[in-house]
Amino acid sequence: MPRAVVIPRTPEELSQVLVREVGRSFVPRGAGSGMPGGNVGADVVVDCSSLKGLTLDPDRRIARAGAGVTWKEVNDAAEKAGLRLPPDPSSGAFATSGGMVSTNAAGPRSVQSGSVRRWVESVDIVSPLGESRTVRRGGGPGRVRFGPALPAQVTGKFPKTRKNSSGYALDAFVRSRDELDLLIGSEGTLAFITAVEWRLEPLPREVAGVALGLGDLDDLGDAVPYLLSLNPSAVELLDRTLLSFVQAPGLPPDLACLLLVEFERATAAAARGVVGDAVRGLAGQTRHVQTAVDPKGLAELWSVRRLASPALARLPETRRSLQVIEDGCVPVERLGTYVAGVRASAERLGLEITIFGHAGDGHVHVNALPDLTTPDWRERLATLYADVTDLLVRLGGTASGEHGDGRLRAGVLSRLFGPDLMRLFVDVKDAYDPTGNLNPGVIIPAPDWSPLENLKVGPDAASIPSGIAARLRRIERDAGWGTSKSSLAALTPDT
Repeated sequence: MPRAVVIPRTPEELSQVLVREVGRSFVPRGAGSGMPGGNVGADVVVDCSSLKGLTLDPDRRIARAGAGVTWKEVNDAAEKAGLRLPPDPSSGAFATSGGMVSTNAAGPRSVQSGSVRRWVESVDIVSPLGESRTVRRGGGPGRVRFGPALPAQVTGKFPKTRKNSSGYALDAFVRSRDELDLLIGSEGTLAFITAVEWRLEPLPREVAGVALGLGDLDDLGDAVPYLLSLNPSAVELLDRTLLSFVQAPGLPPDLACLLLVEFERATAAAARGVVGDAVRGLAGQTRHVQTAVDPKGLAELWSVRRLASPALARLPETRRSLQVIEDGCVPVERLGTYVAGVRASAERLGLEITIFGHAGDGHVHVNALPDLTTPDWRERLATLYADVTDLLVRLGGTASGEHGDGRLRAGVLSRLFGPDLMRLFVDVKDAYDPTGNLNPGVIIPAPDWSPLENLKVGPDAASIPSGIAARLRRIERDAGWGTSKSSLAALTPDT
């Protein structure tokens, strides 16, 4: 529970708060949709969702958005000019520009478009001392100065995954020498982001897709690289743990997983042709095929993916969906091994889970569904967390592909990156926030770090008024994540 919540309406108001409240800790927050606890804290939460303003320059293919402007708002404006912001997080209806930059967010089409890092031209920031400035692409290293040995220190130490939102992005900084790359993905630990300048691209002309059901996880090792060779816009994985949970109609009961593949092409013929290539190339490994070559067919193809949230919302009150191991990413060729390892640990511990995500990036999300009436559910969840961390280290993976470390994962970074890089991470933090008042415990772990310390359920969960707790639970069950959490306190008890 925070001691206070501040809702600045302008960057100037934010600066005034930071100057006036010297010595306090501040937690930047956008929509609150981040998974790993980087947007909650015990001192002052700063809700930046009211920092609005959106302008579009179609000729330059640029959108300038306040930190509180959502992905959907940016894209709704861009589409009228035949443009889009390609990274498309599943929470895009409410995920804010500031939050997406802070976590280096991505989404289903990251296999083609990458994370948001590729699409950020500049950010407006406010420092811990309340100073405002703009950081632009190509603007140089800023206030951080590393020695000439930095490339050698970084090379070989960062995970060789297609995506990574763990730690500070020293690997990207080595390539660009741009301060901007240190701020992207820094989770509000270095500065407040108050506005973002997004780079846009033209909308795709033609889109087609295919659903491919595999009978064996081992087939992922060949299937995903082959599909990547066809230049898809998305390759999504629905593991059998999710397929059996949502009970999708029309699928064979013995599938190990389902791959949803999408292609963007210049002509309808090219789109249909590459779908045919995908089907023929994997004919020996697939037990189910469903193609889609028009918008209606694509909507039907993706419908099974949208069954997950309603199914999870139907859980009884004694079961909760907890995202404590939810963002692991490994080299693509090791994805099958990772999924099998997560499954095996959960089965050994008697924990039901669902697995889904972005197969084209070697990146999956895991929902643990513990029975809260079982006395040792928390201990089993902690063991699953430890098992999966060991698995990620062994496979050369990262704990976060797109959601950031938050407080949930900060304590495992030393295992993933090693002590030398952790010291460099501390140097980055000190250069921007020497007093450590911005989002303490995120990326750089607190001395008493414990991954499951602040779960929203269980005997140690924060105590909140019952009326607000019921409203929060309703949001969770209805997937109403776009609701402003601060507005709940203003509602009457029976609303």
